[in-house]
Amino acid sequence: MNSYLSEPLVFLVEILFGLYITVVMLRFLFQLLRVDFYNPVSQAIVKLTNPPLRIMRRAIPSIGKIDTSSVILMLALQYISYILIMLIIGAQLLPLALLFLSIIELMNHAFNIFIFSIIILAVLSWVSTPYQQNPIAPLLDQLTRPVMRPTRRLIPPMGGIDLSPMVALIVLFFFKMLLIPPLQGLASQIAM
Repeated sequence: MNSYLSEPLVFLVEILFGLYITVVMLRFLFQLLRVDFYNPVSQAIVKLTNPPLRIMRRAIPSIGKIDTSSVILMLALQYISYILIMLIIGAQLLPLALLFLSIIELMNHAFNIFIFSIIILAVLSWVSTPYQQNPIAPLLDQLTRPVMRPTRRLIPPMGGIDLSPMVALIVLFFFKMLLIPPLQGLASQIAM
């Protein structure tokens, strides 16, 4: 395919698949972390993800608290998006390397969800007043609690300023930088 069309098509594939993978990952994380199911945002996520998950759950049981159907759906969507991108740009399809890259990208995506959730929650704490009811704030608080709890114990609020989000972000970026690039290098070796 010519380069004029390939870049916009790759962009479209990345955006469409990325958005739906984000929604499925949020549902997975919400279930895993027992986030409020009755929140309007949670209900919207459930409605968006129910059609494929309802079908998949008939054949794929959960393992303990892990919703394996959601994990397999995310992995399949990421894998399909990579296949489509490879077809669009005319690159060689290497199934094992694409599977490994899909797993790495989902890990990267999970890091990004926690990072952006902490940033959004921090911004909301600056601009919202107690009288405004925002359905996203309680969800983000519940979602980020496992990451924020250790940092809040380590660094309590000082003079009305909570520095724990900054520390949590530093820790998340550190582990993201520590884990993702070596795994991507390993995936590129598999591709050779």
